Amino acid sequence: MQPPLSQPHIQPFFPPQRTLMGPGPSDVYPSVLAACAKPTLGHLDPLFVGMMDEVKQLLQYAFQTRNEMTLAVSAPGSAGMEACFVNLVESGEKVIVCRNGVFGERMRSNVERLGAVAVTVDDDWGKPVDVQKVSDAIKANPDAKFLAFVHAETSTGARSDAKALCALAKEHGLLTIVDTVTALGGIELRVDDWGIDAVYSGSQKCLSCVPGLSPISFSPAAVEKLKTRKSLVQSWFLDQTLVMGYWGNTSGAKRTYHHTAPVNALYALHEALRLLADEGLENAWARHAMLHTELRDGLAALGIEFVVEEKYRLPQLNAVHIPAGVDDAAVRSWLLNDYNLEIGAGLGALAGKAWRIGLMGYGARRENVAVLLGALGEVLK
Repeated sequence: MQPPLSQPHIQPFFPPQRTLMGPGPSDVYPSVLAACAKPTLGHLDPLFVGMMDEVKQLLQYAFQTRNEMTLAVSAPGSAGMEACFVNLVESGEKVIVCRNGVFGERMRSNVERLGAVAVTVDDDWGKPVDVQKVSDAIKANPDAKFLAFVHAETSTGARSDAKALCALAKEHGLLTIVDTVTALGGIELRVDDWGIDAVYSGSQKCLSCVPGLSPISFSPAAVEKLKTRKSLVQSWFLDQTLVMGYWGNTSGAKRTYHHTAPVNALYALHEALRLLADEGLENAWARHAMLHTELRDGLAALGIEFVVEEKYRLPQLNAVHIPAGVDDAAVRSWLLNDYNLEIGAGLGALAGKAWRIGLMGYGARRENVAVLLGALGEVLK
């Protein structure tokens, strides 16, 4: 028999005040952090249910959609991704999956775990999805049901033409599943106008909310596919036919218990989305673009070059080549320890070769750009 565990004596945790300029999470708005500290309500309290309705309305604005099925999954963006695939894709169905970075590959993995068939369209890291390649793949696979792609590839900082890709899918009768984890709130995104069928995002990027929630939205066509599927959704927790009753998919209907919502995190999302609506979507997009330009010019003065061609760059996620002879980990460690400033390492094919610099939401501020450029200039000396 093992001796009993000794009583731990652990001090309260007090994190330092960092400036977060990596690929996420981003700096959180002070009022969003304060919202987390508000008194917790029951997850079926009428006041909380009323706030959920406002979150839904605010998400519809952020996504630019009138989709009734628009809500926040009680888990991070990876669960939002899985929610879209597990609800819509059935075993044996064919999905055209675009891969130009880490997160397109995650889409492929979801498809294959469902027993479906993934037809991959590959582009080099740092390049956008090639619309012509997708067109060729659709023509070569007339039995395909879905097109899945990443709008803003977080691993490379490349933006793909979501409008053109969705138009192509609609022309051939395919439903679209689109990753907008890094896009939402940072660059133009119009779910209804572009004809996106299933879209997911994350709370911790350009919304500058606390991590742990995933906004999603399903078009009427996606909802119809969900309602007429031949098999049960494999995930009970992510089954949106069950969740719909909790988020009030029918106006005036009584809410049915599904799970205990992350009440205080939803307070935070409500506040983050309220701030976005107050600023105005187009103003937020313009702010990210303006700060990107300032960062671009400052990095050029330091001799640092971008991974992505200018016309395809994300303003909110800047992937840059590490200068020759510079120690990747040492620079990031120095920035973190001496300047309380975080930037991100490269992923996959860019590991050890690139840094990822975030300008997201509350973090997209002139003072952040100035601090980063000054600190990086000192470190590189």
